[in-house]
Amino acid sequence: MTEPLRVLLADDQTLVRTGFRLILGADGIDVVAEATNGTEAVEAVDRTRPDVVLMDVRMPEMDGLEATRRILTGAPGEPRVIILTTFDLDRYVYAALSAGASGFLLKDVTPEQLTAAVRTVRTGDALLAPAITRRLVQRFARDEHRYGAAGGHPHGTQRGSDTASLHRDLAPLTPRELEVLGLLARGLSNAELAARLHLAETTVKTHVARILAKLGLRDRVQAVIVAYETGLVSAGTGEAAEGFAEQA
Repeated sequence: MTEPLRVLLADDQTLVRTGFRLILGADGIDVVAEATNGTEAVEAVDRTRPDVVLMDVRMPEMDGLEATRRILTGAPGEPRVIILTTFDLDRYVYAALSAGASGFLLKDVTPEQLTAAVRTVRTGDALLAPAITRRLVQRFARDEHRYGAAGGHPHGTQRGSDTASLHRDLAPLTPRELEVLGLLARGLSNAELAARLHLAETTVKTHVARILAKLGLRDRVQAVIVAYETGLVSAGTGEAAEGFAEQA
């Protein structure tokens, strides 16, 4: 029998943590620790080694973005982080994804969506809230190109090394892999990619895995970001799909 999924809840609102704990527990998911700020979250991750962290963005002392940066250091066995936000275009979410978070959810998700999200990212898949993905990535990729060179940003977010680290050279990719990456960034699922390229779905999965490996990326979320930030896909083209949560 597989071990229970272990989750850490980081949110400064007691009612949010209580509600999420009850929902997860009812589905057989263990909440191994709770944190009321980013500092507590980082310490709790070191102490309890959860599989998944549900991380609020706006918390006192240390916000969820900085906590995510510190948790996702590249060390073996690091947990997956899902960013929780009240707003569908929270200005911190894009930077959190760039820092390595596996996706984000709005706090008004249904119990079924919450438990499904936790189980999805545990297996290494990327999760982005449907109907928000394209707007989020295009908006902040466009702002990054507009303000990044000047060092300023209208939202006042700190981008720095996390975002810069995703500006990668696409030269290692084959023409087919570039094609797959471009379509992936437009929101196509593996099945849709297979149909578009007249390939078996298993072949598409192999291409995606090789893209991630060659570019040193964690998951499809970062692949989408790279595609926009390198200009492979242009923000505002209107060609992206509404969202994805497909397996890599």
